[in-house]
Amino acid sequence: MFRRIGNMVVRHPVWTIVAWLFAAVAIVATAPSLPSNSDESSFLPKSYESIKAADLQERAFPSAFTPSAIALYRRADGGALTAADRKDVDRITSELGKQHIDQVQKVVPGSPSKDGKYTMTLVQMDSKKAGQPEQTAAAKKLREKVGQLTRGTHLDAKLGGSAAQALDQEDSSKRGQALIGIGTFAIILVTLLIIFRAPILAVLPLVLIGLVSAIANGLIAYATKLFGLQANSSISSILIVVLFGVGTDYFLFLMFRYRERLRAGDAPKQAMINAVDRVGEAIASAAGAVIIAFLALVLSTLGFLKQMGPALAIAVAVTLVAGLTLIPAVVSLIGPKVFWPSKSWQREPDNARFAALGRGVRRRPALTAAVSGLVLVALSLGALGFKATFDLASGSMPKTKESMVVQDELQKAYSAGAAAPTDVYLSSTRGEPLDKAAFGAYAKKLGAVDGVAEARLNQVSKDGTTADFTVTLKYEASTEQAIDAVGEVRDVAHADAPDGTEALVGGMSSIFKDIDTAVNHDYRTVFPVAAVLIMIILGLLLRSLVAPWYLMASVGLGFGATLGATVWIFQSGQGHPGLMFMLPVIMYLFVVAIGTDYNILMIARLREEAREGRDPREAAGMALRYAGPTVAAAGFILAATFATMMLAGNSLLTEMGFAVSFGIVIAAFVMAMFFTPSLTALIGHAAWWPGHGDRAAVPAGGSPAPVPPGSPAGGGTGPGSGQEPGRTAEDSRGRRG
Repeated sequence: MFRRIGNMVVRHPVWTIVAWLFAAVAIVATAPSLPSNSDESSFLPKSYESIKAADLQERAFPSAFTPSAIALYRRADGGALTAADRKDVDRITSELGKQHIDQVQKVVPGSPSKDGKYTMTLVQMDSKKAGQPEQTAAAKKLREKVGQLTRGTHLDAKLGGSAAQALDQEDSSKRGQALIGIGTFAIILVTLLIIFRAPILAVLPLVLIGLVSAIANGLIAYATKLFGLQANSSISSILIVVLFGVGTDYFLFLMFRYRERLRAGDAPKQAMINAVDRVGEAIASAAGAVIIAFLALVLSTLGFLKQMGPALAIAVAVTLVAGLTLIPAVVSLIGPKVFWPSKSWQREPDNARFAALGRGVRRRPALTAAVSGLVLVALSLGALGFKATFDLASGSMPKTKESMVVQDELQKAYSAGAAAPTDVYLSSTRGEPLDKAAFGAYAKKLGAVDGVAEARLNQVSKDGTTADFTVTLKYEASTEQAIDAVGEVRDVAHADAPDGTEALVGGMSSIFKDIDTAVNHDYRTVFPVAAVLIMIILGLLLRSLVAPWYLMASVGLGFGATLGATVWIFQSGQGHPGLMFMLPVIMYLFVVAIGTDYNILMIARLREEAREGRDPREAAGMALRYAGPTVAAAGFILAATFATMMLAGNSLLTEMGFAVSFGIVIAAFVMAMFFTPSLTALIGHAAWWPGHGDRAAVPAGGSPAPVPPGSPAGGGTGPGSGQEPGRTAEDSRGRRG
């Protein structure tokens, strides 16, 4: 199949390129816009208690005041607010209400802090448009107006709240994407220049993948709108890295083989056809593993991950098609001039370092497997200390952003949980008005829960069937203590609800509690499903029932080592209270799926060497010698491109960038180069059971292919043989490099 694809695109390169350009123009011109949503509650299904509570609030208290923006005031000199200052705040609040800013429904004064140094203006917006562009525009205008109205006073004012957070997150995302894009381009360009010493080859993948990126983003926007998926600005940053990192990987896989076939004496066009034929199966299998792993995210209960899975799967699928069609078509048009001005493509390098590593694996596979395995196990121990944090908004932007400063100051000036109180909604199950006499005792029981600072009746619905109790926690809403406390509040609220009533607990801490439950569900569902599907792909590729088990076990160890290292760096080293809650899921999919790419490339080369008549140890050593440079180059570029996410300046992408790049380093330089080939060498022919994928081809006469003098079967390698053991001279020339 891959030979037919190679023949088609190489024989008709112009039409192939025209088809891609036409698709790019059509898709980009017609694709819908992709809005961003940073509202954590929108990521949960309707079945969770916090979402049921929010729906009940809208029905029972349609006019309830829920601030979307908070203007926080303090004196510029840090002193207590004077009477004149408070008059200025009242004036500013009144003026803001008269501005008739789009989306703003109500502007009211807030309560002063206990120390008298802070006070607030609360702004309510349309709750149905939370996180949408209209409200970020409203927040921008509010921030400008507050700045204008405080001029000439002694007040320092900052705008926070969910709408302001969405605005700051959007701004941070744009800056982060720019830095990530520049960093990714620079790393790919410089690394390819070092590897090939050819400017055309260094620039070519950036241009081609840029075209692929436009098509992929358009298709993702279509899919997001068609299936009603949630969008988040962080996904755009991840997409940049996935498209250029994975795309460069496939480009390298193909170009190394193309160069190899040119050295073997193939005509340029035939060299590309043979390259697609030989490496196409490995690229397709590697991409298939990544796509299936990403698609497993549709089983997630979180909207953020549900959208990320198909988006990344589409990106990798488009990259795969480009790797098998667009890249071969363009390179076949240019021909060997693609390597200009370097002449190194004409001669085979010694690969002395990788040859030495290959000899080490061949001679001591048990020691190699033990040492590399111990490294993975030792790093994995750190995973036992993993803790999760759930504040997606603050994790998606630097702490220096204005809305984050407001959030921190609110927590210090008021009760830590006052900025995001918990609400307990007690409603009648019989449609009759509630017994108000029971409210005092119920509030008292809620207030007695460990971790609760205060519990009081807030309001009762007009028909008397629903009561809203405001519960202020002692802790900030996203902390582990707050999530544990809201769990106890739920227990008491449900257990002590009077007869004929039911209780629902809402608020941000309740949402985070449900996100925690949803993530734990995803661990039990997404992880095993992705693993099983990847194992099926490995089994089909290798025609083996044994190899997929230890390959997946090695990747599992790689995941544990990556999580452990991330915990030690960020929790123990930098003092973070926890890692972003979705990080293990994302890390698992990237490290398992993309890490499997390098295992596939190495094991496929090992099988190819074994089919030349080599014993398992010799095949492992030769595979490392010849596939090692490709794995090293691809692994370095992909790890470095993911590391650019750390430039974004927020904890979510910093943690994600480090974790995924470290995981790829482990996958490429520990698993694929040492652990996997050494285990395969130790297991021997049994690794391919029940098939015989490593057996040398048997000619029609029924005897195995002859082994030339100097091979292991022929009594040693002759120094003057001029060819590798077990190869014909022509094949040896063709497969090197």
